[in-house]
Amino acid sequence: MSQPLTRHNRPRQVLEAINAANAGLSDAHRKAKYTKLAESPYRFFRGTNQLYWADVWHDWRFALYGGLPGTQTWLQGDAHAYNFGAYGHHDDSVRYGMDDFDDALIGDYQYDLWRLAISVVLDARENVGLTRKGIHKALSALLESYHDELAGHVRGETPLAVTLDNAKGILAPFMQSVADTCSRARMLEKWTRLGDDERCFAKRPKKLAPLSQAQANQLRQAIEQEYPKTLQGPAAASEASHFRVKDMARRLDAGTGSLGLERYYVLIEGGAEHEHDDVILDIKEQTPPEGWRLMSRDEKRAWRRAFPHEGIRHAAAFCAIAEHPDIYLGWLHLDDKVFSVRERSPYKVDFPTQRIEGAKSYRKLTKQWGRILAREHLRGARALNQDDPARFARCVCERLEGRLNNFIDMVATLAMTYADCVSQDYRCFVDSRDTDHGLQQADQVGHPA
Repeated sequence: MSQPLTRHNRPRQVLEAINAANAGLSDAHRKAKYTKLAESPYRFFRGTNQLYWADVWHDWRFALYGGLPGTQTWLQGDAHAYNFGAYGHHDDSVRYGMDDFDDALIGDYQYDLWRLAISVVLDARENVGLTRKGIHKALSALLESYHDELAGHVRGETPLAVTLDNAKGILAPFMQSVADTCSRARMLEKWTRLGDDERCFAKRPKKLAPLSQAQANQLRQAIEQEYPKTLQGPAAASEASHFRVKDMARRLDAGTGSLGLERYYVLIEGGAEHEHDDVILDIKEQTPPEGWRLMSRDEKRAWRRAFPHEGIRHAAAFCAIAEHPDIYLGWLHLDDKVFSVRERSPYKVDFPTQRIEGAKSYRKLTKQWGRILAREHLRGARALNQDDPARFARCVCERLEGRLNNFIDMVATLAMTYADCVSQDYRCFVDSRDTDHGLQQADQVGHPA
């Protein structure tokens, strides 16, 4: 008779968590997502955010350098190296930073910082080929710059966003390339065409799919009637004709973690001055952030009182965190699902870290990432502490005072060892796909007959 064993079986836990998180997907979407997860440990890390949150939710190390009401802020929720990139919206200015807040929630700053640090280790190993020493220096630059940005805020300094005009180092040519090769006109030429009567979406079978008449009618009604009422920026004052729908399509094969969620592109009239002032709205199904799933029942109730649905939560986070909130930011409902609405950026480009040569250049980039994340946290905390905007920076700096080096060593150790765990989990996942019964095989690990 076999002895009763606990569930301390990492392979089984990983595979069960992945299967549970993707149980609602169609077979085709699940296959496509799993194929992406199998590309590399970093891609696996990006697409399994639920594993990270489950692992760190009750980690005792939070108490050392945070774990207080004052060290909480709006979090990005899925911080990783490839969530940094070029972006720009209505004013056609090119900027560099984070522009994806689908997993945003309120919590301790270290959730974001740890996840970003882990992604740096994975990225540096896969794309830059840094030594362990080089990775530690890159992490030190990331964490020191994060702290320096908060300390500067306490001193009253005003931070600057990274733009085309002030970009330095390897970001300068990257930003210039984005400005030279991207524009609203080129985006419309790529995704749309001029039909007999007006502009419509181009045929892109691997990227776009047509809607049924019933789906099109429902989405059109939501865009023209519900969505404008949720706008808070300058677009809220626009005439109804501004939101006239020209065409609609289902967006296919976008993202990694969000692959399988419903997503649509809607082409609206926008302005009426020239042929390239049409606007593409990105309509994306919103689900609770991974951290929310781990909250207690009372915490979830309080959360729902503050944010009755995920469209409101996404918009609140976006307005709180983003350096330049999208004027088209809003939400709408389709059946029992809620969707965020925002403009598709003509300038959204990821920085290709695989082109970086040398540890010094990568270290300078991680320094920028630390400052950008710090500024996001400062803005998020300001939205939560309007009577005391410096509270967050002050509390974190007090927790780190005289212990910054210890903090860096702790986070660096955590990031490197967790990256090792990610690589191990990734191999388990890949191996399971090579068999017809991967989950059943994992069930037998550590369970002798």
